[in-house]
Amino acid sequence: MLNIEELKNWLHRDLARADKLLLILGSFDAPCEVTKIKARGREAGFRAAERWNISTILAGTKGKAIRTQTGWELADAGKQHLKSLGVTKVSPAAVQVATDLRGLLAKVKDDDTRAFVDEAVQCYEFELYRSAVVMSWLAAVHVLKKEVHRKHLAAFNAEAKRVNQGWKAAKTTDDIGLMKEADFLDRIAAISMIGKNVKEELQQCLKRRNGCGHPSSLKVGQAMVTSHIETLLLNVLQPFAR
Repeated sequence: MLNIEELKNWLHRDLARADKLLLILGSFDAPCEVTKIKARGREAGFRAAERWNISTILAGTKGKAIRTQTGWELADAGKQHLKSLGVTKVSPAAVQVATDLRGLLAKVKDDDTRAFVDEAVQCYEFELYRSAVVMSWLAAVHVLKKEVHRKHLAAFNAEAKRVNQGWKAAKTTDDIGLMKEADFLDRIAAISMIGKNVKEELQQCLKRRNGCGHPSSLKVGQAMVTSHIETLLLNVLQPFAR
């Protein structure tokens, strides 16, 4: 969440010991031992932490920091706490990934879609990974429905009717939205709007969206969400958002 220059500024403010240690943890991208925490403090010109019982202080943060086999790490509650203090920067690695995603996003022609997915990338930057997954999926499905309505409505309705005699021919994108998303992917693949491999990737995105959009034990991280957004950008948003 913090680079070394930002950490210097934060550590020399009038803050509680626990907050300063959480800030130091926020400058790491991986769990770290007490020796590394002290070293990072020295690097930022803050030597007071060398005299503290760091493990005791972090253990008293009520779940904001977690001790793992590889060291101390900032928990989600800790990240939210730092954000409440005004720390809103993400790690350099996350910044680079977001920059790469925005490079792909710039090729999306439709302004409304581009703005919507940009918001999903912002969620990604602030580590709101579930929101990023859900919002990017909603944007992609919206684009696919518009493409069906614009170019493939007759073929789509014919295939939907063939599979389900009870299907009432869609006239608007809202009508298309009455179909379950899993069935929708099957129908647009059947009329060759998307290929088999693309459908399979989108099915995985849909499963991920369902896992993130409802209370569940699913854990999502930076790499998984990066792949999810990149898949939608390359296979849906860039080719169809016109």
